[in-house]
Amino acid sequence: MELVQLVKQHAPITGEQLAEMLGVSRPTLRSDLSLLVMLGMLDAKPKVGYSIGNAYRTDHSAIRRFHELTVGQVQGVPVSVPETYSVHDAVVTLYMANADTLLVVNEQQKFVGIVTPKDLLKVTLGNPSAGTIPVSMVMTRYPNIVTASPEDAVADAISKMLAHQVNCLPVVIPDGNGAPGIAGWITKSNIVHLVAELTTDTE
Repeated sequence: MELVQLVKQHAPITGEQLAEMLGVSRPTLRSDLSLLVMLGMLDAKPKVGYSIGNAYRTDHSAIRRFHELTVGQVQGVPVSVPETYSVHDAVVTLYMANADTLLVVNEQQKFVGIVTPKDLLKVTLGNPSAGTIPVSMVMTRYPNIVTASPEDAVADAISKMLAHQVNCLPVVIPDGNGAPGIAGWITKSNIVHLVAELTTDTE
């Protein structure tokens, strides 16, 4: 935890100063700093910089437990739709499930893509007949999607989400024959609940 030790020694300290000390660029540190703030190990104040957070000061056990967790232990059940679904049906599913991403599956229930509200807006705005277009025409196709595996560390999954600015990662199991199977998904809301539980357990 070199970052935390540097903050402990020099707080308050800016991201730029930390990057200079470590000999890296500021964007390189962004996801690590965001993760540490999310875990409560660091506090961040605009125009002031980073300082040690409450989680670091009070109890390290929650942090240790967090870093031992794998994606498979915390993944949730995804909201998925068949690739033959219409854009209209996908919109209805998004709102009924209160989701911000849909996983798209083929006839064999293999993972083939994702679709987001932004994808659906692009095709529907100013196009009254867009509702009948199949989801397969507007989705982002696998393998052009950031994914996780059940064995990945949760911390690594969070770093991926932050680095790629996505709200969820499909958790997939490659089968060697093209499209992978879906094991679940890990979302930002999963992470928030997880951190809250760990913090509560150690209070």
